Amino acid sequence: MNVDQNKKNAISFYDLAFNRGKPKEAVAAFVGDHYTQHNPHLGDGKSAFIHYFNQMAKDYPRKRVEFKKVIGEGHFVVLHCHQHWPGDQDYASVDIFRFDEDGKIVEHWDVLQVITESSENSNPMF
Repeated sequence: MNVDQNKKNAISFYDLAFNRGKPKEAVAAFVGDHYTQHNPHLGDGKSAFIHYFNQMAKDYPRKRVEFKKVIGEGHFVVLHCHQHWPGDQDYASVDIFRFDEDGKIVEHWDVLQVITESSENSNPMF
């Protein structure tokens, strides 16, 4: 297991699917035999991921994700991201990916938070 390579692969996977609108290619290159999804708005498995991201690319063609922090430990990589959604709200997201022994993504969790214009504190979200 190579944590540094897994970190690079997590970024490449998400960049290809989210920013470049090529989820089928992202899955082919970076996902293992099975893909377990924990986001309740997405179906389980590779085909559900591809369908969701293809629809998202049609609905929001100028969307993009900006990678702010990448953390890797063991089989896990965490991406802290700024999601830009033109015509909608932007989000701070944390995506957690689990990799198998072959360096392929096999599981995903995420949490999203709307980036608001005001805050009860002066601390930045990123």
